[in-house]
Amino acid sequence: MTLQPKCEDVETAEGVAITVTGVAQVKVMVDNELLGYACEQFLGKSVIEIKSVILQTLEGHLRSILGTLTVEQIYQDRDRFAALVREVAAPDVGRMGIEILSFTIKDVYDKVEYLSSLGKSQTAAVQRDADIGVAEAERDAGIREADCKKEMMDVKFQADTKMADSKRGLEMQKAAFNQEVNTKKAEAQLAYELQAAKEQQKIRLEEIEIEVVQRKKQITIEEKEIDRTEKELIATVKRPAEAEAYKMQQLAEGQKMKKVLTAQAEAEKIRRIGEAEAGSIEAIGKAEAEKMRLKAEAYQHYGDAAKTALVLEALPKIAAKVAAPLARTNEIVILSGDGGRVTGEVNRLLAELPVSVNALTGVDLMKIPLLQKMINPQA
Repeated sequence: MTLQPKCEDVETAEGVAITVTGVAQVKVMVDNELLGYACEQFLGKSVIEIKSVILQTLEGHLRSILGTLTVEQIYQDRDRFAALVREVAAPDVGRMGIEILSFTIKDVYDKVEYLSSLGKSQTAAVQRDADIGVAEAERDAGIREADCKKEMMDVKFQADTKMADSKRGLEMQKAAFNQEVNTKKAEAQLAYELQAAKEQQKIRLEEIEIEVVQRKKQITIEEKEIDRTEKELIATVKRPAEAEAYKMQQLAEGQKMKKVLTAQAEAEKIRRIGEAEAGSIEAIGKAEAEKMRLKAEAYQHYGDAAKTALVLEALPKIAAKVAAPLARTNEIVILSGDGGRVTGEVNRLLAELPVSVNALTGVDLMKIPLLQKMINPQA
């Protein structure tokens, strides 16, 4: 069973009223004799009644113990207080066949704020002691720190001095080493460069010899390639080209012969046509010349009569040329005051006609008797 004994406003040894709450775990003992005590005390009672009896017993012992202790003892050492309650209450509850398994103090408080004041004073004292301790610690730490700084500065000065001396000696030694190393390095570099130049020269000579050999081999290969290419060209190009050229030459000569023979035949044809045309023209010319000769002889034989015949043959042509503009004329009107005037105009035209013919042909129509009568009937 779990019980919570509580004592309110119980005065302690100093007369301060406090309230204490605890928690107790109890059970019925199983031993035959003790179990008989429990049956004798609690047989026929309910669980609540049993809890009430045990709780009142625990509270009584708790109250009596609180009266013998101070507030500080109760508050600061709760475990000791709970153990004391168990020791005092165990025999009484044991005679009732009940065993206390555990008992602890749950809470302790008062209504007059004694515990809080006690805590404040203790807190203030603790804070005061802490501040004093911190100040003393800081003072001691400052003193110790100053001493340490002084020692550190002394040691640092000595160390810096030694370090500077060591550094100066190191730099001097390093400079000497560097000078010696640089000298050796320069000598080694120069020797290396000279040896490298010699080796490079040897390598270059070997490369030149190799290039010469390679060039000779290349020239030999190229010469063989040229011979092969030449033979290949002769076989694949020259021979077919010569055959093709011979073929083209024969074809050209055939075409040339054909054109020559065709030209000769055409020339012969033109010559014969020309000869035929020339013979025809010659015959026509001879005929025309003979005709003209005969006409000339006839004109010479007949004299004026022939000339008159020629003039008469030309008159219709002359009249046609003169009348050509008049052929497009629908009507000719001669304005005159009398009819005799028209006749006179016509006679005048007829009288001027021989002069015009003489000017054109050189034949004087007035010397031809027949025409003279036609033109001038009165004569």
